[in-house]
Amino acid sequence: MIRADEPTAPLDSERALAVMSILNQMARQYQTAIIVVTHDEKIIPSFKRIYHIRDGRTVEEAGEGRG
Repeated sequence: MIRADEPTAPLDSERALAVMSILNQMARQYQTAIIVVTHDEKIIPSFKRIYHIRDGRTVEEAGEGRG
């Protein structure tokens, strides 16, 4: 399992998407999951499944990302 806490916080859009591409490549290569905590909405489409925490509960987003 790859866990990343705000991995793109200090990065511009281009570099943030590059980091997410690398994380996705690693997940495929090692056949593992990625768990990312972020406030960076531009990277959200990088994921197959998206969950939000609302009012202390985990809620899956209706539409899936591209991942």
